[in-house]
Amino acid sequence: MKFLRDGLDRAKPHFEKGGKLEKWYPVYEAIDTFLYTPDEVARGPTHVRDSLDLKRVMITVVVALVPCVLMALWNTGYQANLALAQWGGVPAGGWRGAIIEALGIGYDPHSILACAAHGALYFLPLYLVSMAVGGTWEAIFCMVRRHEITEGFLVTGLLFPLTLPPTTPLWQAALGISFGVVIGKEVFGGTGRNFLNPALTARCFLYFAYPAQMTGDAIWVAVDGYTRATPLGVVPEQGMAALTRSVNWLEAFLGTIPGSMGETSALACLLGAFILIGTGVGSWRIMLSMVIGGMAMAQLFYTVGSATNPMFGMSPLWHLVLGGFAFGTVYMATDPVSAAMTHAGKWIYGLLIGTMSIMIRVINPAFPEGVMLAILFGNCFAPVIDYFVLQANIRRRLVRTAGQASGER
Repeated sequence: MKFLRDGLDRAKPHFEKGGKLEKWYPVYEAIDTFLYTPDEVARGPTHVRDSLDLKRVMITVVVALVPCVLMALWNTGYQANLALAQWGGVPAGGWRGAIIEALGIGYDPHSILACAAHGALYFLPLYLVSMAVGGTWEAIFCMVRRHEITEGFLVTGLLFPLTLPPTTPLWQAALGISFGVVIGKEVFGGTGRNFLNPALTARCFLYFAYPAQMTGDAIWVAVDGYTRATPLGVVPEQGMAALTRSVNWLEAFLGTIPGSMGETSALACLLGAFILIGTGVGSWRIMLSMVIGGMAMAQLFYTVGSATNPMFGMSPLWHLVLGGFAFGTVYMATDPVSAAMTHAGKWIYGLLIGTMSIMIRVINPAFPEGVMLAILFGNCFAPVIDYFVLQANIRRRLVRTAGQASGER
């Protein structure tokens, strides 16, 4: 690939200060550093040497998301093919159906290839739109501010489509990611300065702006005219008995159920958690405290019970595998920018999100999925939590140093 390196080196002067393409330097720099290791080094006698830079952090998160992406491809197609088989084998229509027919893949729900190919025709367009639109906004703001284009948008652009139903219109995905990147991140200064998770901000915008396309029974299975509620959506209306008749706990854990494309499989999220914790990118304190807080609150509601609200009858183990609890715990709550920074703060932050998630789920059936709102709520309080933790540490140190000084006297 020497010709590529030589071509980039020849083009570099045109993008540097004084060159005719000076305004486009952030784009050139992003392409160069994406393909090759930067040739610039820190100057000065004192600086921190660490192999875990921003690029590696973001790429590690992308790698950790691979299990969820693979599950999104397969399960989206599996749910669609299963519905087609139960509905009499009517083929999917539109351009997706034409591609499947041209490739001769078919709609067999027992074929991994058929399911993955069908699911890819729903996931990939949403992913490409998210990356193209989100990346364009990032490039525009970086060119105006003369900032580097970081790899943060790679994570946001992948997280966002994983939180969407498969039937989400592409124009809504473009609008949502625009809101998340511009309002959720860039207006605060870009990567590292946002206090809200951009992907969740985008999802929240769509949730409230277009509730008909984000909730209900007709959006979870990618077959026109076929409706099926998610298991979590069944409980508020029909109770736990209806849930256990349609799906067992193991199926929910594996993720062979309807739902947002990347959030159905707790197993895939668990694999991602091992990668993030093992590499030191994701905080195990936040993950563990969120699970503890959520399970404690779920057990409390389960013990108390309710004659009018069926959600009180959902056991803690079911809360773990339904909805986006696992996905939010592993990938969203642990966002290093919008989460708490101190060790003690991470425990408080995770407990807050876990308890809030279950409270919203159980007490307010109008919001059967409370993880999104709970994490954004936790994002808002993360700086406050860290502030009080730091102040408490300062007071303890002052008391300790005062005692040492008096002892010396």
